[in-house]
Amino acid sequence: MEYRMADASDIDMLMNVRLSMLRIVNDLPVDYIFDDKLVTNSRRYFLEGDHTTVVAVDDGRCVACASMSYIEIMPTFSHTSGKRAHLMNVYTEKDYRRRGIARQLVNMLIEDARVHGATEISLDATESGRPLYESMGFKASEECMVIDIQQL
Repeated sequence: MEYRMADASDIDMLMNVRLSMLRIVNDLPVDYIFDDKLVTNSRRYFLEGDHTTVVAVDDGRCVACASMSYIEIMPTFSHTSGKRAHLMNVYTEKDYRRRGIARQLVNMLIEDARVHGATEISLDATESGRPLYESMGFKASEECMVIDIQQL
């Protein structure tokens, strides 16, 4: 198994894995066609966004991936750098689960977040992913509130 940071040459592989993951997480049929805007913006973000994506490749095939997106906000008392990270797109193909692959990828991204100077990592966990994140030290937070402004 090869673990590595993805780069622009991996764009087709990353898009295939991302769309497969979105189908599974959202319980969509295997032939579901995504909105062009989602596909175009996802592709743009992989190529131009402030993030790091890591992959696990087995025999030339991507079997797992994970991404860390970086943002900078006004510094706060507890996060004086203002640099934060958001873990997302952690996905492992079914036949490769429960082998420590996702843990390896997340650990790579935690180290990358340190290098980027981030002082906090957030994530949105599925029920199946929660045990992994808890075992790695992530804790549920009751501090955050959100609003979907598309719904206003």
